[in-house]
Amino acid sequence: MSSEYRIEKDSLGEVRVPAEALYGAQTQRAVENFRVSGLRFQRAFIRALGLIKLAAAQVNNRLGLLSDEQARVISEAATEVADGKWDEHFPIDVFQTGSGTSTNMNANEVIANRALQLLGEELGSKKIHPNDHVNMCQSSNDVIPSCIHLSAYLEVQRQLLPALRHLQATLEARMLDTDDVVKTGRTHLMDAMPIRLSQQISGWASQIRHGIERIEAVLPRLAELAIGGTAVGTGINAHPDFGRLMAERLSELTELPLREASNHFEAQASQDVAVELSGQLKTVAVSVMKIANDLRWMNSGPQAGLAEIVLPALQPGSSIMPGKINPVISESAIMACAQVIGNDTAITIGGQWGNFELNVMLPLIGYNLLQSIEILASTCRMLADKAVAGFRVNRSAIAELVEKNPIMVTALNPVIGYDLAAKIAKTAYATNRRVKEVAAEMSSLSAEELDRLLDPRELTLGGIKGGGTGG
Repeated sequence: MSSEYRIEKDSLGEVRVPAEALYGAQTQRAVENFRVSGLRFQRAFIRALGLIKLAAAQVNNRLGLLSDEQARVISEAATEVADGKWDEHFPIDVFQTGSGTSTNMNANEVIANRALQLLGEELGSKKIHPNDHVNMCQSSNDVIPSCIHLSAYLEVQRQLLPALRHLQATLEARMLDTDDVVKTGRTHLMDAMPIRLSQQISGWASQIRHGIERIEAVLPRLAELAIGGTAVGTGINAHPDFGRLMAERLSELTELPLREASNHFEAQASQDVAVELSGQLKTVAVSVMKIANDLRWMNSGPQAGLAEIVLPALQPGSSIMPGKINPVISESAIMACAQVIGNDTAITIGGQWGNFELNVMLPLIGYNLLQSIEILASTCRMLADKAVAGFRVNRSAIAELVEKNPIMVTALNPVIGYDLAAKIAKTAYATNRRVKEVAAEMSSLSAEELDRLLDPRELTLGGIKGGGTGG
């Protein structure tokens, strides 16, 4: 062995491994074979992998399959992996073998070699064996699907749901302080009947609330773990109680309501739950994109746009136009949401590749699912804190647009009929006059009646105004 490399062996022969690396031959082969993207599994995925190996060591010890000493050092090493101490020793590209075997063996080798260090043994000696001990009662084919579910559940609980609740609460707070603002509603980007700004924001808040409910609805199925099915779902080479005990132990470690998969063949052959969760993430991304784009439109101007609100000025908007301020937070959010939507397409395609007893796009699914969760959570917090919470309402501009809006004549339909109301609106558009003024000339309604029927705030309360039958 040179000063820079050591020699490790696997079933294919000898491999030169960097001398200080905790990983071994199979990881090194994967590093050399899969030079594709430079993308690595996220911290959340490696954490889940470490937790699974920790639980496996403890369960195998409880079942009498590992000695106390073996379980102790494997557990300590796996805990360090879960805690992020050895992340630099997980160098394999996401685009690897479709089962994720390379990453599973990466974990097995790192944990085995670190356990050897804890025993004072030489790296690669295999007194603690990556397959026989660290991977006992397991296969990559049940470990990696379990890791996808576990890491996604942990990150949904840790990051995404709190971020969504924060965005919802921020929107609801803005509802309260904008309830007195009556603005022009818009359909087809064209003027429509007035609404209160609080009503518009309530629609956004409802979108986020439903998004939370959609994601929470997936969690019971995400809680099912494939572990215990081993190679093809039959549980070959695993103790009959291993899957159940693993779910119980992981539940204790994570405080999540995890359970053994009700059908191991489904759990390994398909990734339907990951596809389902991704679909709900996509739906949330569509909601957030709509909110961000509405804010962007409402902020447009300040002279030649809608200029209903003013978003916080966070940075100069142009390298050539002094004084220009752009809606950068909305644009960032929209791009992030587009990425989530794109990830969903990749995950959907990945979910289709469940050939017989194993899905073979597991790394792609796992990576994209975690990325979607992470960037959606960050986007929701960014949008809440840097756009929603701080926008200022341009009350005078909003009020003027409402007063000039001929579409308010719609409220007169029950009193004067659609045809006359349409004539009044057309005349108001053509002469650039207020609808109240034109209606006073073209109908028999008094000024007092028009004030009552065309009161902007009253129009936001719904119902039939007037009480006539038309004519």
